[in-house]
Amino acid sequence: MAKLALVYGMRLLPADEIEELNEAEIRLKNGKSAHVTMHLLEGGEKEIRAQLEQSLDAFFEFYPEI
Repeated sequence: MAKLALVYGMRLLPADEIEELNEAEIRLKNGKSAHVTMHLLEGGEKEIRAQLEQSLDAFFEFYPEI
């Protein structure tokens, strides 16, 4: 299996100040591009941590060949 890279970004902002999320673009060495869907998790620290861990688990379940 090829070496993989997990692309992610995180930033904490006041939930009521977010108006819109857009996907991020990644440029690949072969000239193509890929897109990363941005996700929004809201709540206190404990809720965000729990949601993030659940999302990470689901991501790897979505790609069982990894």
